[in-house]
Amino acid sequence: MKTIGLLGGMSWESTVSYYQIINRVVKERLGGLHSAQCLLFSVDFAAIEACQAKGRWDDAADILAEGARRLERGGADFLLICTNTMHKVAPQVAAAVSIPLLHLAEVTADELLHRGMTKAALLGTRYTMEENFYKGVLQQRGIEVLVPDAKDRAMINDIIFQELCLGRIEDASRQKMLSVIDGLRAQGAQGIVLGCTEIGLLVRPQDSEVPMLDTTLLHAVAAAEMALA
Repeated sequence: MKTIGLLGGMSWESTVSYYQIINRVVKERLGGLHSAQCLLFSVDFAAIEACQAKGRWDDAADILAEGARRLERGGADFLLICTNTMHKVAPQVAAAVSIPLLHLAEVTADELLHRGMTKAALLGTRYTMEENFYKGVLQQRGIEVLVPDAKDRAMINDIIFQELCLGRIEDASRQKMLSVIDGLRAQGAQGIVLGCTEIGLLVRPQDSEVPMLDTTLLHAVAAAEMALA
């Protein structure tokens, strides 16, 4: 079994889900008392969020790159960035180490195409929805990407940072998110990419008729399978 390097803490609420999913998959595959071999470097999210808010992406990349190097020195065989937004600096993080980086957007594209979905909606932080570092990966794979309008993007961003990252799950926010999802479905979205590792804490597949892809689940399962390959 390979050792998984988890670069987490962004936020720690969703990193918990990564740990649970990875270990559950390993137990299901191997049975008995088996669990995953993994290392976790969990950053101080306040420092990362401050870099995001001020556009200091190079500083954020330096923090994550140092975390990645620590995981490699600790014996990790490959690496995950346990958040969608910080894949904005994935190239810098990957360049800092010699072990592979399992890219979340590539995993998401694989799943969309496996399901025959070529038009999908993307929900996440405003950085993920508005910039090209995530959408571009999907588009390069032939997937058309829809995002909410500016007002809804701001609302979703506020829910993520002011509620979900603080462990608050509000039913009113769930209803707002589902209303946005319904609108994207009406625009032809075949699936909804929950492109923030916290959104899966708020909305679930059974909450809507349109298929939802929980990127935390997809990424963690792919990591477990890579460790067992």
